[in-house]
Amino acid sequence: MPLFIVCPGQPSVSAVKLCDRFRTGVAIEFCACSKMLSMEQLTEAGSLLADRVAVVTGGAGGIGAATANLFARHGATVVVADIDAELARRTVDEITASGGSALPVTTDVRDAAQVAELARSVLGRFGRVDVLVNNVGHWLRHPGKFADTDPQLWDQLYRVNLHHVFLVTHAFLPAMIGKGRGAIVNVSSVEGLRGYPEDPVYAAFKAAVIQFTRSLAVQVGRDGVRVNAIGPDVTESLQVPYSQWLSADEQRQWPQWVPVGRMGLPEDQANVILFLASDLSAFVTGHTIPTDGGTGAAGGWFRSSRRTDREWTNRPIAP
Repeated sequence: MPLFIVCPGQPSVSAVKLCDRFRTGVAIEFCACSKMLSMEQLTEAGSLLADRVAVVTGGAGGIGAATANLFARHGATVVVADIDAELARRTVDEITASGGSALPVTTDVRDAAQVAELARSVLGRFGRVDVLVNNVGHWLRHPGKFADTDPQLWDQLYRVNLHHVFLVTHAFLPAMIGKGRGAIVNVSSVEGLRGYPEDPVYAAFKAAVIQFTRSLAVQVGRDGVRVNAIGPDVTESLQVPYSQWLSADEQRQWPQWVPVGRMGLPEDQANVILFLASDLSAFVTGHTIPTDGGTGAAGGWFRSSRRTDREWTNRPIAP
């Protein structure tokens, strides 16, 4: 079993005993002289997804592309399933040019027939799927007040944010159960964890993804399948291009808006998805990790320079 001591010194007796007792996974020990290490440094003894087959929906851009690239660097063969054939091909070319293994599949995950064909293609070629990332999602457009919306918009939001999670999971889950192992990671949103007055319908579907994650995890846990989710916030993506939306003055507000002091990147989300997909999280299932830079923990509090005697405010004038 790999042992990683985040310390320039020698492993302690307790760490050695841990290695002797557990023959799978990774032991990491921290001490007072610990230093921040990259994911690559922590896993330098081996790839986290070696010889595994992973399907990433919406894998051609943003969080999906970052996840596909990271999975491939950790040894997985990645199926990049996306509605955008050209973008999927570019992402796969980028992966293969770096020595990884990937193939594109053009799929609209809102369509049951296309999802069934995706599953037939992947299972027919590889005989299994080890990791499934349900990454597709979109807020579509600013809906205005709920009272002014219509059922057609609700259905569109349902299909792109929740229904496809059911379709794709249903298509691949039996194969995972048959092999006695698998990891499913659903991409929800911080808006599924808090009130979202901009779009209550979108928030409801993202909350449903979280509850589906929790409930399915309990149901299939003894089948060897783990189900988890992430809840991103303030992260650059195809749907939320902050770098294009915000002015230079607004960009300087990130240290006030986000406790960690910056905008999130797709790679930030991909790192957590990798953790949940790998054996590092072998004892974790049914959970949603808020990948939000601390915005959820802040609970509406913002850094402020308006008052010399107070660093924080929950009543920002111009957040």
